[in-house]
Amino acid sequence: MLRNGRWLLAAILVFLFTAAQAEVKPKIGKLDDAPRTVLYIGNSFFYYNNSLHNHVLKLANAADPASHYKATSATISGSGLNWHDVESLFATDGMASYSFAPGNKVVMNTRNKKFDVAIMMDCSQCPVHPQLKPFFTEAAAKDAAIVRKHGADPVLFMSWAYADKPEMTEQLAEAYTTAGNDNNMLVIPAGLAFARAKKEQPDLVLNVEDKRHPTLAGTYLAACTVLASVYKLSPVGNHYHAGLDDRTAAFLQKIAWGTVQDYYRK
Repeated sequence: MLRNGRWLLAAILVFLFTAAQAEVKPKIGKLDDAPRTVLYIGNSFFYYNNSLHNHVLKLANAADPASHYKATSATISGSGLNWHDVESLFATDGMASYSFAPGNKVVMNTRNKKFDVAIMMDCSQCPVHPQLKPFFTEAAAKDAAIVRKHGADPVLFMSWAYADKPEMTEQLAEAYTTAGNDNNMLVIPAGLAFARAKKEQPDLVLNVEDKRHPTLAGTYLAACTVLASVYKLSPVGNHYHAGLDDRTAAFLQKIAWGTVQDYYRK
């Protein structure tokens, strides 16, 4: 009986070790510099709740007021990454060629480089859907090359599982991390932050009724994860709370920072 128990224990340990070894780990843990200008390329997961990029900017500028970070979004409802013409987004006479200052004053932008970083996400299930995942793999490689050609760093945004399909978390994490490793891209582990928050505080609602799109708390959690990943700034203690109560904001800040530290440490 004792011998059988030892064999069982050994088998369990081997299984756990093999599973741990098989887990895809990110190769890239940081960018060379914090970006001053960021382009977000995605879909409604980005533009919900007055756009993810606005919340990231408010967090970043609250953490580092002298930096004057800037960002803009190019989003298409329901889109996959392959729907976007990324080359055109970098055209000098197109996106971000002018902006609006206080008082509705038009400002023509003449900076040498339009964007320092492009943060890209695919449709919510494209990276793991049997028919669509080849499009994700192809688009990630193609668009990473385009972004680099224009002097910017490509970054992938790992999206979250549907509220009623938690198994998507590991699937999306593996797909995004693999694509990031294959193309030497930083990956933002937002999906892992969602799963961690739901595990630690199950009553906190991060998805709206459709079980896919983010509530304000979900967008704020994603924004805190971007701040920690891309800007390497801790969201913990940041005074921008996006209208959330202090306790919820503090919890989400802690979740985002902890998730990013654990993901890149693997």
